[in-house]
Amino acid sequence: MDASASTPDPRQTALVIRGARVLTLGESPWPRRGHALGDLSVFERSDVLCQDGVVRGVGRNLDAPPGAREIEANGRVLMPAFIDCHTHLCWAGSRIDEWEKRLAGASYLEILDSGGGIMATVRAVRAATTEQLAAGLLDRLIRVLHAGTTTVEIKSGYGLSTDHELKMLAAIENAAELWPGTVVPTALLGHAKDPGVENFAQRTVEETLPAVSEAYPGIAIDAFCEKSAWKLDDTILLFEQARQRRHPLRVHADQFNSMGMTPAAIRLGARSVDHLEASTDADLRALADSSTFGVILPCCGFHVDNRYARGRAFLDHNGLLAIATNANPGSAPCSSMPMAIALAVRACGLTPWEAIGAATANAAALLGFTDRGVIVE
Repeated sequence: MDASASTPDPRQTALVIRGARVLTLGESPWPRRGHALGDLSVFERSDVLCQDGVVRGVGRNLDAPPGAREIEANGRVLMPAFIDCHTHLCWAGSRIDEWEKRLAGASYLEILDSGGGIMATVRAVRAATTEQLAAGLLDRLIRVLHAGTTTVEIKSGYGLSTDHELKMLAAIENAAELWPGTVVPTALLGHAKDPGVENFAQRTVEETLPAVSEAYPGIAIDAFCEKSAWKLDDTILLFEQARQRRHPLRVHADQFNSMGMTPAAIRLGARSVDHLEASTDADLRALADSSTFGVILPCCGFHVDNRYARGRAFLDHNGLLAIATNANPGSAPCSSMPMAIALAVRACGLTPWEAIGAATANAAALLGFTDRGVIVE
């Protein structure tokens, strides 16, 4: 599929947007902690000049270059594009049947224990070709772009074997080449555990990690530390070996149970701890006192069990906060950053300004970018 047919290249001509309410997100450095997250530095009735895909000027009555396209904003908001720093957008199959099970009272972990949930997607991904995975992902990426997201982190994790994890990462790479935005791949090597493989965690550490490290040096390594998924000790072993290979670390932790992963992630220097719905006060305080980001995923609470991370408490402790969709086929079938922002305000206690900062500049900083998430000359 040719993504360019659906997504025009904004770099083809100069563009001047006039009379906008511009959220520049300010001149002070990002990322920002705590209450400083809400300082968006709003410029009223301002113009923005873009050339070659880069912001060249912000102010009033800017001169337009010859041939520039001009758009009158009439006071509408102009802001940085969204940065979705946690997704599982590469998948195959469907998990629509889980909704009936949840309505009947089954929990997420009960469905996983019965061979459904993540394992249902694993079976579908294993049956799919690299080309099929890439085509499905590209379709989703085009929809994501139309909703205002231009940079997306995408995890593997539905392969649960060396060959299938490499297949997923290749599919992510192939789709990224056809998409005008930026894709950041993550190797989610510690997701579920294949019940048909003995010593699965050990095999992942000894076989899959080295293969992924050779094929994708420097890629972030992730894991899901939770009951019925990866145990604390196994997750720590995976991360210690990954760190020796110079991989940055990210972790799903405290979604349903506080397993001790948050303090371990801090000790290991992880870039982020994601979920935090079950985090204790001690977990949140320790995370806020560290250089590790906390990433809240409110679309998951909306779709699973109405449990949300205490984002307000984390910011009040002066933490580094980002927001993401957690887009996936089961627990968060939502790739809309505006939806994630709205839920972060309604259910996690953030102000709209804080939520926007967490979904743009702070999320960009988490992924290692300094050239996006803000509007500056």
